[in-house]
Amino acid sequence: MEFVIVTGLSGSGKSTALNALEDIGYFCMDNLPLELLPKLAQLFGDTVSRHDKVAMVIDIRLGAKFLQLDDYIGALRDSGINVKVLYMDCELSVAIKRYKETRRKHPLDDEVGGDMEVAVKTEDEILLPFRTKADFYIDTSQMPVTKLKESILDLFLDNLNDSISVRLISFGFKHGSPRDADIIFDVRCLPNPFYIDELKNKTGMDNPVSEYVMQSEISRELLEKLCALISFTLPEYIKEGKSRLVIAIGCTGGHHRSVTFCEKIAAYLETLEYKPVIVHRDITK
Repeated sequence: MEFVIVTGLSGSGKSTALNALEDIGYFCMDNLPLELLPKLAQLFGDTVSRHDKVAMVIDIRLGAKFLQLDDYIGALRDSGINVKVLYMDCELSVAIKRYKETRRKHPLDDEVGGDMEVAVKTEDEILLPFRTKADFYIDTSQMPVTKLKESILDLFLDNLNDSISVRLISFGFKHGSPRDADIIFDVRCLPNPFYIDELKNKTGMDNPVSEYVMQSEISRELLEKLCALISFTLPEYIKEGKSRLVIAIGCTGGHHRSVTFCEKIAAYLETLEYKPVIVHRDITK
């Protein structure tokens, strides 16, 4: 089991970091009471759970109890849990500016009489011991959101390709285009098995149909170009922080050509260590 505890200066981007961790498969929680940490570890340790990677934000919002975080981390590590601390930071002037822009109340606002600058400086002093002991440190002062997400992927993801979910949908244009598609490719220019009697009632999942579609030179060339385009753009989508991409491939009815191309493109993406999900939307219509 792996625990990632995200802490740091208020306004430094902890919520954004937590969202990025959730996108790559971590079970995420925000502002978790310290008393629940051992119980949470026991819960996930005693049951068969898919949540073997857990991330949580624990910060100054807990008040004085937050100062005991180090003791709780030590206890978790003593119990054999792999605990990593990610410290999020930024320049104090940047934190103050961000709070003024969002008009949110600082967690220490009441303690310092509503003085934002004093609140941020006080928090920074309280956090110093945690900053020096952290396993990972990210300064977001001059960092856009996309770069922050990229930094999280670099730190916590073994295979960068796992950071994006690719969904391939075959469909028939006569049934309408998928509303959630990011990219739509039209393969109605290819030879249509529908007009071959022995193939008409089969689908692109059947070898005779797939072979018929791919025996055309234009089909092979189009597949090559689409694969090249997808493999070129996917890393760029990852850099931009996109966690889900829906690629729809359409033919007339959604039985033959689109199904064939979905299967071929999925097989190609698997060779690049992506994990595409295939949905043949109209194959039974």
